[in-house]
Amino acid sequence: MHNKVRFGIIGYGKVAALHAKALETTEHAELVSVSGHRQERRDAFAHQWGLNSRNSVEEMIKEDGIQAVVIATPHLQHYSDAFLALNAGCHVLVEKPLALSVAEAETLIIEANKRNLLLSVIAQRRWYPSCKRIRHAIDEGYLGTPALAQLTILGWRDEAYYSSDPWRGSWEHEGGGVIVNQAPHQFDLLCWYMGEVAEVYGRWANINHPYIEVDDSAVATVLFKSGGLASIFVSNSQRPGIYAKVHIHGSSGASAGVQTDGGAMFIAGRSSVLEAPYNDIWTIPGQEECRAQWQKEDEEFFSHIDATWYFFAQQEEDFARAILEGQAPSVSGSDGLQVARIIEGIYRSNKKGVPVKY
Repeated sequence: MHNKVRFGIIGYGKVAALHAKALETTEHAELVSVSGHRQERRDAFAHQWGLNSRNSVEEMIKEDGIQAVVIATPHLQHYSDAFLALNAGCHVLVEKPLALSVAEAETLIIEANKRNLLLSVIAQRRWYPSCKRIRHAIDEGYLGTPALAQLTILGWRDEAYYSSDPWRGSWEHEGGGVIVNQAPHQFDLLCWYMGEVAEVYGRWANINHPYIEVDDSAVATVLFKSGGLASIFVSNSQRPGIYAKVHIHGSSGASAGVQTDGGAMFIAGRSSVLEAPYNDIWTIPGQEECRAQWQKEDEEFFSHIDATWYFFAQQEEDFARAILEGQAPSVSGSDGLQVARIIEGIYRSNKKGVPVKY
């Protein structure tokens, strides 16, 4: 196995800085260059992280020999940036969400497969110990078949947050609100546990953010191809924020859940991860008493890492090793497609008043 994969990054904002920090720490990845439209900001980012500043992904390939890119641009640019990078011959790791429509996600998957390139989407919460325990419990059959799920986000975003970047809060530049920005992490966990999405019916609202155009809240039901059902309740309207949780209830009658975020929810570039995720529900027979010890272990673990970038590094190392070993990464483009189905399904069903089937 060759030593390191040469990475470029597309984008130079707050999240890009966290990825740059993460890539500094990975064993099999090396960040060498950055590209983006605004040269002054791009050059400043390159200077800060010791990178080459390039005009395009093609230039990063030609001048720096990059093999892969991390795309950390605003949501509406993800599809076009990923498409161009794949066509240029790069493996692509996209910030969430992979795309804002099912058609765009499917096109990216086709392009990657056609060129024998890897396509993945950031889903770093899968590396949380508490989230991995649920996946392990499912794999071991401790829940029977995952049958019911509940996804809840009760958070808050203030006017300063929406003013912090010019693209936030508009349909034209952000493409949506809580549905496309905050909820995709939990949507990904939901699909990781429950499987492929078959049908979505949802409604969205803007409850108390008159200074933005987009949704700050949504409710939805999801039918999975397995026959499982989920309820989704996501909102940025609760001040202060309360929590974000994903709970899985199995056919065996046992349940497992995770609080992925506490009330002081992480905001890239503005806050740190203040509360360790933990398993808030665990009723698997013989394991009920483990929850307190796991929470203690998780709090101890989180006290010794910087969780704002540590789990990005875990996923980026996984992606780099997949490239070097010719294997599939832990998170695939198809995983990003499931999240795109939920996002698109909520918006489309809200508009049409009927469930959206996939």
